[in-house]
Amino acid sequence: MAGVAASSRQRSKIAPYLMILPALAYLAIFFVVPFVTLARTSLSSSGGSVYLPTLTFDWNFGNFVDAFTLYKDPILRSFGYAAAATVLCLLLAFPLAYVIAFKAGRFKNLILGLVILPFFVTFLIRTIAWKTILADEGWVVSALGTIGLLPDEGRLLSTSWAVIGGLTYNWIIFMILPLYVSLEKIDPRLLEASRDLYSGGTRSFRKVILPLSLPGVLAGSMLVFIPAVGDFINADYLGSTQTTMIGNVIQKQFLVVKDYPAAAALSLGLMGLILVGVILYTRALGTEDLV
Repeated sequence: MAGVAASSRQRSKIAPYLMILPALAYLAIFFVVPFVTLARTSLSSSGGSVYLPTLTFDWNFGNFVDAFTLYKDPILRSFGYAAAATVLCLLLAFPLAYVIAFKAGRFKNLILGLVILPFFVTFLIRTIAWKTILADEGWVVSALGTIGLLPDEGRLLSTSWAVIGGLTYNWIIFMILPLYVSLEKIDPRLLEASRDLYSGGTRSFRKVILPLSLPGVLAGSMLVFIPAVGDFINADYLGSTQTTMIGNVIQKQFLVVKDYPAAAALSLGLMGLILVGVILYTRALGTEDLV
């Protein structure tokens, strides 16, 4: 009996590790191996021709220096566009998430479905649709020109505003859903208590709603900002050569120029910058309630 009990305890200790083995194998194959390969490529020197490039691993840290020297403007532009899109997503998503969480009643699921429905269309098609909407001969430019918000020869397409607008539209769903989840978890009795204590709407928002919704703000901001920094589709279809983002540079370095070490160095450098930004942001907001 003692031996059976000991064997049972041993199996119970091993079982959790066996359960996570598939996940660990998946991460090793699809994350660790590609990451190590990318890191090795970033420290290599390229040779050969465009049609048949060769790589020599020689600890070439100069690739990182060249990457950040030559492409400083696209990097800064990418972070600026992503930050602007994140702020716009937050400003647009918060009222909508609040209405769904507290005011929608029996229409809550319907509104959520309508919010999610456009995102069943592929990312590329949605972006091309915005290219049509913002075209110089489109109704948006015509309407803005009529009310005086655009000059006679003004345009929206191929501008920074178009790229930021595309990023905002394509990623806003990732702000709405975390905010909705955080707001829905707020006990309505807390709002009633704040009103009983003669707290107005603005004060209740600052003291009750906003602090309790910070986990959703944090999660939504990261889910929008991180992919927006590396996005290249919106800048490619809605922007111009003056609005090139770092994702466009990396794509061209990998697929057109075929300078794999430069592209890998840019990719790793971008990952590092994003990681530092995320750490600073999470420390500023706090993560103890983010579960």
